[in-house]
Amino acid sequence: MERLAIRRRPLLLLPLAVVVVAGVGFVELLQQAKEGRYNPHKVPNLLVGHPVPAFTTGPAPPGTGFSAADFQHLSHPVLVNFFASWCLPCHAEAPLLTELKDHGVAIWGIDYSDSKAAFHGFLAADGNPFTRLGDDPNGAAAVAWGISGVPESFLVDREGIIRWHLGGPLSPPVVADTLMPLLHKFA
Repeated sequence: MERLAIRRRPLLLLPLAVVVVAGVGFVELLQQAKEGRYNPHKVPNLLVGHPVPAFTTGPAPPGTGFSAADFQHLSHPVLVNFFASWCLPCHAEAPLLTELKDHGVAIWGIDYSDSKAAFHGFLAADGNPFTRLGDDPNGAAAVAWGISGVPESFLVDREGIIRWHLGGPLSPPVVADTLMPLLHKFA
């Protein structure tokens, strides 16, 4: 009986070890936030540095839809933006997308899991900053691109390679400090 109790002692330390590891992780998170290195929207995506995945979107009038084949031999980089009418951050980033379009940035939009009426309501309310539009009602394109939510944006270079990803809404600092330099680099 005493031998069994001795064997169980290390198991009693397991909860303490879990608490210590969680505490170290929390302190690191706080340190990143204090130093300005923590970005809750930086969701890693394994496609960065790789070709656009195989996918096809349906037509989203006034757009005709598009597929991976449309990213071959582009004349300029393209910003791919997944959005939805029910997504509040998507509405918030719409004016910034319009500004980018006004500055000549090609933006291809993929409407994620929306009804046609809701999609058209989104465009009527927020404008249409998209050069091309596709519909992804069942989420197949979203799965191919590995998105975790909307909005999400990807920068694709002229050879069809994904060069950048943002999980979350675009913001003026992200556009100025990250996206614009990358657009110029891959132009």
